[in-house]
Amino acid sequence: MIRFGILTLSDRSSRGERADASGPALADLIRAQNWSVTEQKILPDDESAIRAALTEWADSGRFDIILTTGGTGFALRDVTPEATRAVIQRDAPGLAEVMRAESLKKTPHAMLSRAVSGIRGRTLIINLPGSPKGAVENLQAVLPVLSHAVQLLTDDPASESSH
Repeated sequence: MIRFGILTLSDRSSRGERADASGPALADLIRAQNWSVTEQKILPDDESAIRAALTEWADSGRFDIILTTGGTGFALRDVTPEATRAVIQRDAPGLAEVMRAESLKKTPHAMLSRAVSGIRGRTLIINLPGSPKGAVENLQAVLPVLSHAVQLLTDDPASESSH
């Protein structure tokens, strides 16, 4: 059972001006895989708050994967990649590369994504777009490798048989 945290990053949603649609859409997809959503949270586009939340969640041992949604574009307040880079200990560039490649098949705007992925301790952190459609499509692009990634991060002996 993979344990997920979903962190929605949006000034408007954090102020209650707009409902969070991406977090619930991701949670539905995760539960459809028979995985667990341990916690969901909404924060403003504030780099220090995002860094603090990512660090707390990754270091808590409660999550295998943390998904962020929002803050990956070109807007001045889009600081999710910077906050993520500040807390990860190892990059996982292949995940972001495949998400952009798959998204480019649907829209040229995918090349504007600055999303990153990486590892802190035994937790994988993946940045996703802020739109519900984009977030779900990007997560679907990497779903096939997530179980194996978690096996590797947790030193699960079964990871050897997955090659």
